[in-house]
Amino acid sequence: MPSASHATLTTPITPDLVRGALDLEETPDGLLPHRLPAWARAQCSDGQLAMAESQPSGVRLVFRTRATVVELETVPTKRVYTGAPPRPEGLYDLLVDGRPAGQASATGGNTVTIDMSTGNAEMSSGPAGAVRFDGLPDTPKTVEIWLPYNELTALVALRTDAPVGPAPASGRRTWLHHGSSISHGSDAASPTTTWPALAATTGDVELVNLGFGGSALLDPFVARTMRDTPADLISLKIGINLVNTDLMRLRALGPAVHGFLDTIRDGHPDTPLLVVSPILCPMHEDTPGPTAFDFSRLAEGKLAFTASGNPEERAEGKLTLNVVREELERVVEARAKEDPNLSYLDGRTLYGEQDHAALPLPDGLHPDAAAHRLIGKRFAAHAFADDGPFAGTAN
Repeated sequence: MPSASHATLTTPITPDLVRGALDLEETPDGLLPHRLPAWARAQCSDGQLAMAESQPSGVRLVFRTRATVVELETVPTKRVYTGAPPRPEGLYDLLVDGRPAGQASATGGNTVTIDMSTGNAEMSSGPAGAVRFDGLPDTPKTVEIWLPYNELTALVALRTDAPVGPAPASGRRTWLHHGSSISHGSDAASPTTTWPALAATTGDVELVNLGFGGSALLDPFVARTMRDTPADLISLKIGINLVNTDLMRLRALGPAVHGFLDTIRDGHPDTPLLVVSPILCPMHEDTPGPTAFDFSRLAEGKLAFTASGNPEERAEGKLTLNVVREELERVVEARAKEDPNLSYLDGRTLYGEQDHAALPLPDGLHPDAAAHRLIGKRFAAHAFADDGPFAGTAN
């Protein structure tokens, strides 16, 4: 563990220091941020969602201090896939007064080893680690530590060489976003360079990211969570996980989208609400799911995916990305006649055919770091434009 010889003050990690989380759970390892409240987690036993919502995408510690040394002790939980190359280490991004000021990874922690051929997972426990940032200016400042989007991160202790206090409210609007693993962050370079984080920076808004890898499935408890979460702006990026999981047929999709939107509108009747369809994903444009691991690529030491459905199954109501886009546009167009604050964006305007030629999806499913930057830039240019759905200024 890095030396803490100059970070002699320990500040309890309390909710007023944490942003982007909807719940903080006391665990034997430390304080675990969740992006779904406990009541919502109790309504679903799916292990994929449990992992995704407890990976702290968009969650950050924010505080005021004049400390020159900041050290955060955590217990990370890292994933290892049998037969696949090691996953990138989770990164912690440091911002000082809104500007990038450092990056670090935490050592130690727990490891989950996953055998994709059997679905078995084994946990091994490890010690706490820490990330340390020093050489910071000896002046009053706002410090943000963005947690890794791809590792469970139990918060143990915050140590500094000067007192720490909560940062005042920023006055910025709050943007509440729900989506799939692409919104979650896969495979962005770091927590502040996921496409939603980049768009939030450009739009000068506070991000609450409910992007859940593999789990944007129109779950009613997610809609109720969004209904009850304060927000000035809301967006939904829906579709790819419905195809990935082969969860429903076309007959169920329209009513499910209507119900999801109805629930959100119960709590946010007039809030700008943007529905975004999937970005381009060639293997599922016209081929239904489910999505499967490509074990031939795994034998080469590469993690990749393939579509296991049959295009002819569309006649039976199976979903493809093109089918989903048509239905989402139809539903939004119909509702927008009585809901002027509801709008639709075709995800292919964020990442389309020409982009795929220049920046192909490395595993067939997820954009790389450069594509995240492109998607974030384009989303912000559309949503936060003077005539865009999120036009406006801070509160």
